[in-house]
Amino acid sequence: MGQDLPLLLSAALGKKVNRPPVWMMRQAGRYMKIYRDLRERYPSFRERSENPELSYEISMQPFHAFKPDGVILFSDILTPLPGMGINFEIIESKGPIIEDPIRTLNQVENLRELNPSESLSFVGQVLSSLKKDVNNAATVLGFVGAPWTLAAYVVEGKSSKNYSLIKSMAFNEPDLLHKLLDHFAPAKSEPISNEISFLSCSAEGTSPLIIL
Repeated sequence: MGQDLPLLLSAALGKKVNRPPVWMMRQAGRYMKIYRDLRERYPSFRERSENPELSYEISMQPFHAFKPDGVILFSDILTPLPGMGINFEIIESKGPIIEDPIRTLNQVENLRELNPSESLSFVGQVLSSLKKDVNNAATVLGFVGAPWTLAAYVVEGKSSKNYSLIKSMAFNEPDLLHKLLDHFAPAKSEPISNEISFLSCSAEGTSPLIIL
């Protein structure tokens, strides 16, 4: 870790800073015309988040415009799912839609083990480019969804207000739910380890990544 850490990272580590760091949670939001224009050219959210060039461009748009203290990877918490055999799309104004919701033991047992180097290589590419270009001017932020969050989406099949299906599974088929959660648990830790390893090899000398 270099001596001149970016402000947000220094604050997160409890170091004394000269001002509070500033970062907007939804940096790639609809308030930016440049993002809306790009979205019209590339209407698929998955294309925007899984194409390294597009994800990088969107991630950097707020940094170029406002110079916040954090630059967050443009991605989605469901990004690992296709690598496990669960396809989804994100529909504008509706959110994620799971193609085939996971609700049976047979479906859970047929899920693939996640191999980040094969199905998530684009994440490492984008993070490496961000760290190289942002350097210590800001902290690069990544994020993952917890196993329960992934399970809620794949069981419900979409966003839900009451999550009745996964609650029913929790009470009526707890072993099935635990098996699903157990499958997702290593699937969430592996991409983090992969990203940190990727960055340490390809962005030597830059400040570390923060995973939210």
